[in-house]
Amino acid sequence: MLDRLLPATPGPEAPVVEAMRYAALGGGKRLRPFLAVVSAHQFTVGRIPALRVAAAIEMIHAYSLVHDDLPAMDDSDLRRGRPAVHKAFDEATAILAGDGLLTRAFGVLAEEATHSDPAVRCELVRWAAEAAGSQGMVGGQMIDLLAEKQTLDIGAITRLQRMKTGEMIAFACEAGAILGKAAAEPRLALKAYAHDLGLAFQIVDDLLDAEGSEAETGKNVGRDAERGKATFVSILGAARARAQAAMLSDQAIRHLEPFDDRARLLREVARFVLERRS
Repeated sequence: MLDRLLPATPGPEAPVVEAMRYAALGGGKRLRPFLAVVSAHQFTVGRIPALRVAAAIEMIHAYSLVHDDLPAMDDSDLRRGRPAVHKAFDEATAILAGDGLLTRAFGVLAEEATHSDPAVRCELVRWAAEAAGSQGMVGGQMIDLLAEKQTLDIGAITRLQRMKTGEMIAFACEAGAILGKAAAEPRLALKAYAHDLGLAFQIVDDLLDAEGSEAETGKNVGRDAERGKATFVSILGAARARAQAAMLSDQAIRHLEPFDDRARLLREVARFVLERRS
């Protein structure tokens, strides 16, 4: 679906499209789009609408990684085991590629092929904007940059990660319910599941940065310690951080009690985030 929605383009604009495809098609866990597809399955949403929303979410995620790797941000040369976009192309093209992915994502969400009901499409656009914007991912990234210059306590780090990582994961889970025009109760259950899952995911990310290797993770490690940034690991220690992630994973699974066996994969994801090595 990503390949279809981001076709190669001839002409002078071809380099930015190639960079967009490099970023979006170049591997990764695809966790957020997977969550969107599985959540859509809970409400018998058709395959094509679910995949289109999943692809749009992955475009937003890929854009955030392209910009996050830039020298002005995290200054990382490696992403998903390959040169970051600004290294494979150049900084200006990387900035434009991120811009292109973000705007294309909203175009996909707004297109009629995503859902026949324009009200559903508007709701998808609205909540994607909330999750990705200044009260979500972008705001969290801003706080993350400030964390290099000031010491954050555990409450501030939790808020940072809920915004930077958790809000897009929450939107991915809730998107299936929006597509399926679900009632409020299952939507809230999926959102609660996603918030606990997202926090567990980020704690494990901090553990991998502290303990993992570039060969395993496919990206630069040890950056938080180099920059003196407070993380779950630096404040809690590795053992307590790991225990906290396990508690959040269990709590996320409990939020799925209103669902039947169709939520089996969502339960497995909550366990997977504790075991992942990349």
